[in-house]
Amino acid sequence: MAWLVFVFFSLIPYLSVAEGLGVAKSGCTTKCGDVDVPYPFGIDPGCSLEGFHLNCSRNATNGTYKLFAGNVEVLEILLPTSQARMMNSISWQCYDNTARNITDDIWSLALRSTQYRVSSLHNKFLAIGCDTLAYNIMVDYKNHQYRTGCVSVCYSPESLTNGTCSGIGCCETPIPPGINYYKATFDKNFNSSSVSDFSRCSYAVVMEADNFIFDTSYVTTTNFWYKNNGEVPILVDWSIGNETCEVAQRNTSNYACASPNSICKDLGVGLGYICNCSEGYEGNPYLKDGCQDKDECEDKSTCSGNCVNTPGSFNCTCPQGTHGDPRSAAGCNKIERSSPWVKFVVGISVGLMVVVILSCLVYFVHEKRKIAAIKENYFKQHGGQLLYQEMKSKQGFTFTIFKEEELKEATNNYDAKNILGEGGNGTVYKGTLENNKVVAIKRCKTIDEKQKKEFGKEILILSQINHKHIVRILGCCLEVDIPILVYEFISKGNLFNLIHSCRAPCISLSIRLRIAQEAAEALTYLHSWASPPIVHRDVKSSNILLDENFMAKVSDFGASVLAPVDEDEFITLVQGTRGYLDPEYMQTGLLTVKSDVYSFGVVLLELLTRRKPFYLDKPDDQRSLSSAFLFAMKENKLEEILDDQIMDVESMNLINGVAELARECLNMEGERRPEMREVAEALDRIRKTMKHPWVQDNPVEIDSLLGEPSNYKEVEMTSYHSMEERAMLAMEPGR
Repeated sequence: MAWLVFVFFSLIPYLSVAEGLGVAKSGCTTKCGDVDVPYPFGIDPGCSLEGFHLNCSRNATNGTYKLFAGNVEVLEILLPTSQARMMNSISWQCYDNTARNITDDIWSLALRSTQYRVSSLHNKFLAIGCDTLAYNIMVDYKNHQYRTGCVSVCYSPESLTNGTCSGIGCCETPIPPGINYYKATFDKNFNSSSVSDFSRCSYAVVMEADNFIFDTSYVTTTNFWYKNNGEVPILVDWSIGNETCEVAQRNTSNYACASPNSICKDLGVGLGYICNCSEGYEGNPYLKDGCQDKDECEDKSTCSGNCVNTPGSFNCTCPQGTHGDPRSAAGCNKIERSSPWVKFVVGISVGLMVVVILSCLVYFVHEKRKIAAIKENYFKQHGGQLLYQEMKSKQGFTFTIFKEEELKEATNNYDAKNILGEGGNGTVYKGTLENNKVVAIKRCKTIDEKQKKEFGKEILILSQINHKHIVRILGCCLEVDIPILVYEFISKGNLFNLIHSCRAPCISLSIRLRIAQEAAEALTYLHSWASPPIVHRDVKSSNILLDENFMAKVSDFGASVLAPVDEDEFITLVQGTRGYLDPEYMQTGLLTVKSDVYSFGVVLLELLTRRKPFYLDKPDDQRSLSSAFLFAMKENKLEEILDDQIMDVESMNLINGVAELARECLNMEGERRPEMREVAEALDRIRKTMKHPWVQDNPVEIDSLLGEPSNYKEVEMTSYHSMEERAMLAMEPGR
């Protein structure tokens, strides 16, 4: 597709030129063919702002004129919404039954170094075909790269439905905001060879959503490509520069909002700004006299009474002898005189209403003060004053004391949809604070009187824990009966779900050992380096969270206590989770750091066997995973309970080493169990003996399905690539 570009003077017979006030500068071309060209856009020299110059080209075949930005055809410029409708090429891939090979034509749209961005609101990424997997490789104005996929399958023409694009013959995905580059490509493992008797080709493109309705013939024929001549409309947003309104207004010579009746609108940091006419005005805000007063009185539905137009507004009043709202549908109504009796009744009613309202206000003020007093009492009871004084005395201390209303707002009043997990100690919610920071908010269920008195002191110690494998406590709320804790949010869930979910992929032995070692290092820190030492008391796989890099982070200090310092503190209410509880702790009530070691031993068993720690529906001798494991070790039948997904000849020595370490952790006598420091060191040694130390962990262990097409074309707004663009293209698969 090639168009010859003619210079301005050769276009004069076919273009209209602005005279006087209009959408373009005076004396500048306002049209190219059927397309209006409003300022800040322009065709002629000196008729456009920087970055908005367009070309008007004549088709040598039919003599029509078309408008282009670079080599992208412009169909329409929408001045009020700061958008433009352009033509975008369709990528395709077809299977040749005769040659038994794949041919394709891959396209991209590069808007970098321009004022254009793909509209995320009005466009969608589409994939059409059977046995089709298409990818959308995108880069935004911050040079962040995104990749999305869209799978479309079908097994017969009868399975297709007109107007439905939900994965059968057609699929669609949204576009992130701020995108200025995209490329549509295909995975060649999905190539229509198995359905080529009725569907030979696949298509992928980003296009305007309102311009697309799925037709089943798009799958069974090549209608989609030929009907559109290989191109479809796409809606792009445009803006002025990359400065904010505040910065742009300081430089009056380059400030684009030229009309005195215009306003500037920020689009965000790095996205520039746009100009609009002020309310009550209409026209082109980029021209000095572009925004003219709008006569609202011309629209009879605006005012049903007496209408008088004013600059930027209008006055609308009811005619004499009528009353009401002339701007509403009810309009003006004739005034009817009321009798003295009616006035008396109305007066009494108003008086009673005033009395009721005042009574309600007094009641509400009294209740508000009562609630405030209760909250203040809770705050003092939980040691809030001590905690607040410590926070003021320590510089750089980032702990926060939250108001109850802040946490209610963050969780949408503790909506059940925001629940991340529930346990014996309480419920954890996902919350979003005012600064858009995502956190985990835990509402504890119970707290004894001793914990209430010591809460402020203990939370001050816990808040200063800083370890990469421990979830940080960010703050708390003390003005409630049971304090609420606020933690950092960990995105990838917990180890229990990763191990036991029926949909979880198999995780390799190396990843399991890495997670175990990281959790052991966290508990070692609590036992050996925290001052005073801290006993977690509820170590289990669901309290080992995984971040975006699948790094382990030990969580849930709702049940944690400071290590006892005298014998009186050893007597305590037994707390924990069935299957993980230390038998010695259950029998004696003596809580020590060795209780955490026992629980961690059960977590090691989960990683080795992929079995849950306790089953209620099994016989007594098979309910406990630890009992079954110790029996298997005693009878030399370890392999019978191991997860067969990690069993192979090369890894059995490692597995036996971990199993022996777990057995030591599960010793019935706490004194004979190893310290957590020794457990972490042992896991480190086991990991270092693995045969392939150079193999890197892959947390999700899902091979990339992305493939690179054999042919590549790119539609650009500029004729060159920057260094960053070339680097980005070089990183794409297959290049």
